[in-house]
Amino acid sequence: VQLQASGGGLVQPGGSLRLSCAVSGRFFSINVMGWYRQAPGKKRELVARITRSGTTTYADSVKGRFTISRDNAKNTVYLQMNSLKPEDTAVYYCSADIRPAITSSEYTYWGQGTLVTVSS
Repeated sequence: VQLQASGGGLVQPGGSLRLSCAVSGRFFSINVMGWYRQAPGKKRELVARITRSGTTTYADSVKGRFTISRDNAKNTVYLQMNSLKPEDTAVYYCSADIRPAITSSEYTYWGQGTLVTVSS
């Protein structure tokens, strides 16, 4: 199982970016998918998460600016980031709670991280 994140880059304050993360490989099911971020010198923190049925949770710092969504047919999760601020600068990681086989437990898999820099 692999998670491949894309969409990071440099953007000016107030701008927008859309991150994508696709799950590939053999697995039975994907449950919760999410995005986390880690700024230099800080701990990794939850940005947003979404259940298979579409229930979402957001960090207070991004509510109203970021939107998480997923396409279950494509095994992909997205993060639309609007009104970006310099404090949003971080490496963004996607995660997915995956059951590799019908008889196995659920494990959390991580993408490789994509850098988002918000600066003028």
